[in-house]
Amino acid sequence: MRAKLALLVLIGPCIVVLGLPLLRDRLHAQRAAPAAAAPGTFDAVIEQNHGDLFNRGRQIFRGDTFGDERFWSDTLKLHQAIGGARFGGTGPGVSPATALAVGLKLDVDLIPRPVLSAIANRTIDLNDPGNTLALINARAVIGVMPFGGANGQAQTVGLTCAFCHSTVDDSFAPGIGHRLDGWPNRDLNVGAIVALSPDLSAVAGLLQVDQATVRTVLTSWGPGKFDAELFLDGKAFRPDGRTAATLIPPAFGLAGVNMHTYTGWGSVPYWNAFVANLEMHGSGVFYDPRLNDKVKFPVAARAGFGNLRTGGDDGITSRLAALQFYQLAIPAPAAPAGSFDQRAADRGQQLFNGPARCASCHVPPLFTEPGWAMHTGEEIGIDDFQASRSPDGRYRTTPLKGLWAHAKGGFYHDGRYPTLLAVVQHYNQTFNLRMTDTEMIDLAEYLKSL
Repeated sequence: MRAKLALLVLIGPCIVVLGLPLLRDRLHAQRAAPAAAAPGTFDAVIEQNHGDLFNRGRQIFRGDTFGDERFWSDTLKLHQAIGGARFGGTGPGVSPATALAVGLKLDVDLIPRPVLSAIANRTIDLNDPGNTLALINARAVIGVMPFGGANGQAQTVGLTCAFCHSTVDDSFAPGIGHRLDGWPNRDLNVGAIVALSPDLSAVAGLLQVDQATVRTVLTSWGPGKFDAELFLDGKAFRPDGRTAATLIPPAFGLAGVNMHTYTGWGSVPYWNAFVANLEMHGSGVFYDPRLNDKVKFPVAARAGFGNLRTGGDDGITSRLAALQFYQLAIPAPAAPAGSFDQRAADRGQQLFNGPARCASCHVPPLFTEPGWAMHTGEEIGIDDFQASRSPDGRYRTTPLKGLWAHAKGGFYHDGRYPTLLAVVQHYNQTFNLRMTDTEMIDLAEYLKSL
């Protein structure tokens, strides 16, 4: 008996000592993955709200037109150009081949299986607008929603957030694959698509020009660009004659980021309301008295955009919260393995946080400035044309995560720098950083890795 007690005395402390790491790990796991909230508590209410907001927001982002079909179809008659004369519209219609050529994307998960097989086997006519209508009615054309379709015809169409701010992974074929929400569609030629509309008189009236001029402006944008300020100031071209349109920005990696766009304007829900009401012409309410400035925003002031109330059902305001929640949940995509030189990126990170002074504005881990992340064109060594079209006359410190995912079209708001190395070279000269060519390459590789 005494031997057993002695043995327990000796072993007991060992059991306690050995058990401490196990206990610590268990407690850590509990903290990392907390149990579901108890029913009836406010924590349970929060958890339910979290799920509801995410699911509603995703549906809104992908499929809600905010009532803009009244503009795109009833006013501009875009659906008539898509269907063509054969389906009661005008012109030759838009075939699947043409749709893909102007950057529209097809969701492989929504294409009917027989149609998908026919595409794979090349037994479907991709030059037939009727097949475009079938794909639209199947909701497989990302960002294009059908309304009132009958007999294979899209009666009217509306556009969603995903039209510009989603693409696909090309896993099935170029332009056909799984959705990538939040990624900017830099293949999408928005201007060319809108220019197909048979009746642009509403736009021409707003800008006080003729329809031919509107089409000239629209076709000048090119792939991956859109001019959100055109309906505010009427400035279609820069002083150097190039288009005033800017690159479609990503809608991922916005959590923690203050300003939504290249030149600020406002927060994520502000810009969502701005675009849904003033650009997509949905049915809602929008208020921003800054747009009453007749000198800076003559078109907006004339149209009363500073206090817009469509008079019909408000299909926008009630959706802003869930839409914002979903957008904030979309992370910036990680750079693919092998897409950058890891050793060079490691050296570039030291430069980023040190001698190159990048981190003074692009503060990790947000890679933008917490707070008011706005700077004049002079501060960053460029012209102020685009900044001058915004209320504050400044450019936002762009968050840098996921840069690799929107390299097509170039960098900065207008794509003026074709590569990240060109951006680094600009700052090296502007701020007299005196980096060597090798150091600039290393820094560019780090930017690719973010």
